[in-house]
Amino acid sequence: MLEILREIDTALFQLINRGLQNIVFDVSMPVITDRYYFIILILMAWLIIKNKKKALIPIVLTIISVALSDWTANILKHLIGRIRPCHVLEGARTLVGCTNSFSMPSNHAANSFAIILALSYLSGKWVRWTALTAALLVGLSRVYVGVHYPSDVLVGALIGIAVSILVIKFYEWASVRYKSKPYTTALLISLLGMSLFRIYYITHGVMDLSPDEAHYWEWSRRLDLSYYSKGPIIAYLIAFGTAIFGDNVLGIRIMAVVSSALSSIFIYLLGKKMFDKRTGLAAALLMQIIPLYSAYGALFTIDSPFIFFWVLSLYLFWRAINRDALSVMSNELKENAHHASRITHYGLWLLLGVSIGLGLLTKYTMAFFYICALLFLLTSKQRRRILLTKEPYISLALSLIIFSPVIIWNAGHDWVTLRHTAGQAHISGQWSIISEQWLKDFSEFLGSQLGIITPIIFVLIMYSLFKLKNKTIMPQGDTKENENVIARSLPIISGDDKAIAKDEIPRYARNDRLSGLSDKYSGNFLFFFSVPIIVFFLLKSFQGKVQANWALPAYATGFIAFSAVFISRWEGIKKWVRWTVIAGVFISLIITVIAHYPAIVNLPPKLDPTARTRGWKELGVEVSRVSEGLSKKGQFFIFSDKYQVSSELAFYVKGQPITYCVNLGRRMNQYDLWPGFDTLINFNAIFVTIDNVQMPETVGTAFDRCEKQVLNVYSKDKKLRDYSIFTCYNFKGMPQKGINSY
Repeated sequence: MLEILREIDTALFQLINRGLQNIVFDVSMPVITDRYYFIILILMAWLIIKNKKKALIPIVLTIISVALSDWTANILKHLIGRIRPCHVLEGARTLVGCTNSFSMPSNHAANSFAIILALSYLSGKWVRWTALTAALLVGLSRVYVGVHYPSDVLVGALIGIAVSILVIKFYEWASVRYKSKPYTTALLISLLGMSLFRIYYITHGVMDLSPDEAHYWEWSRRLDLSYYSKGPIIAYLIAFGTAIFGDNVLGIRIMAVVSSALSSIFIYLLGKKMFDKRTGLAAALLMQIIPLYSAYGALFTIDSPFIFFWVLSLYLFWRAINRDALSVMSNELKENAHHASRITHYGLWLLLGVSIGLGLLTKYTMAFFYICALLFLLTSKQRRRILLTKEPYISLALSLIIFSPVIIWNAGHDWVTLRHTAGQAHISGQWSIISEQWLKDFSEFLGSQLGIITPIIFVLIMYSLFKLKNKTIMPQGDTKENENVIARSLPIISGDDKAIAKDEIPRYARNDRLSGLSDKYSGNFLFFFSVPIIVFFLLKSFQGKVQANWALPAYATGFIAFSAVFISRWEGIKKWVRWTVIAGVFISLIITVIAHYPAIVNLPPKLDPTARTRGWKELGVEVSRVSEGLSKKGQFFIFSDKYQVSSELAFYVKGQPITYCVNLGRRMNQYDLWPGFDTLINFNAIFVTIDNVQMPETVGTAFDRCEKQVLNVYSKDKKLRDYSIFTCYNFKGMPQKGINSY
């Protein structure tokens, strides 16, 4: 049956491509196939001239439909892998270039048919018929010029129509939902759009896997209780993603997209609980556009899941302490709330312990959560009493139990993680008050925070955190929300008790003994989960270099403070302050866009944040070519003296082979804990290192001979880096140097 369909498809192709040949089609069809979008632009221009407001919706729906249909068709095209007829059929007439991309389905057909319903939405029937005529002509032209089979066009048309229907139905659903739930609808639509863009960027962007991502992927191929420098969560999440999407860039990075979206959802929920929905929405969206946080929505390193567990823990902790605040501060309210669910009460503390434990398994900086929580509780006489209850300690014990695999693993590996972390944190370093190095490290860290958060937003966040500390600021964004600010701090109560509690809120809100239920303590909460972390790392820079992302969790609550002070109270702030806020957000957005597409400003490689993630695929292609020739001469292995290179080669070399990392005097890494190549005597090998360098003597003497070649990797005529690739023969064994640092 399949063979019969193929024969019919080929016969139809020959009929259209050759049987309909005439001088008119020979001239018009190439123009239609390459310039059909002019018709669409004319239709859009007409809609705008006729009614600007009414034209906006169909034009936006059209742009979204075309983008999604083109993306969908491209994905299917690579999955199906059908060769174009102009490459396989003898006598096929090709009137335009026959590219090497695959044939099924036709992107031209998908895009042109996606336009029909979307562009004619809310418009007259003649727009639909004009768009349909154009789409049919485009589909016919793709066969006539010899680059697609008729079935390619048919499948592309079905994809375009299906996508446009889904987009229109989603728009109609969102329009109805927005009327009743504007904030959550705006958040979900924004996160969906950003997530789809990130998936597209991951699959079509300029970035190869970063060295850290490739190394964590190597971990995911060897799942363990823990690893040399980090806990195991990153490896398990990558293993989960690659199990679904395969060992490719999307499979590795998909959990970055998920983590980023979930982080914003819980920031929204926390901001809504503490202040109002406008504050929550603004904080959630700000997290998506700030350069540092936005990067971890597309790159999957430990910071992506770490910030999610941090934000989730913030939300659970706030919910838990406000349940406890009622029970320790007011017997009267406690009696009114006696039907509150104890399972939910304990459940929050248990979930908090799980969240903190998973955060510790992701990044050890999660331990700051304990410190920040303790500082916050100690600042309130009422909440200080929570420390006398058993729930916080149950939560603490549970988090440590979840973290125990790292301890167990380290006990069997000479505590290498502790040694490594001590080295990274410069624990043995000397503290210096005034010196050239101190000034350098301090200014670099402070400058890095201004850069990754952007100067205006950084200053406004700090201002907001200090302004909210020990002060009550009533948000102005939602009147109904304002009436229930304190009510949201009460436990979930059902039945008549809920009504009683609400009636008593005004009286208790004026009671100083219950001031812990007011916004005053929201400000303290935000302050103590942000400022102490930043201050710690500022002081730490006196002793040694502090990486820019180490203070990452400090800004999560900062976004809420910023939104509560400036966005929620937007109508009440001065005009020049509004413009300052707008400028800060705009600068953040521009920097984030440039970080994703540095070619916009033609940044040199040294200033290009994506340069470190490019050039690895080219290296993989070249080493694959060398490997193919070397495999004909016997067994071989691939190694480097840098874990970054070894990891990238493991991913990008054809077949994704096991690679090795030789120790020539570097600090320890995970490769040193895995089996090496000591037993591969008489094997040939490929040794790769960065820069145009000579073969290290230790490596050279381990083989009979080695041949060198240099690979220069460029990006738009700008050199990214050089690689030295050595083809070596007959491995005789190599003495390994001992570990000299961690």
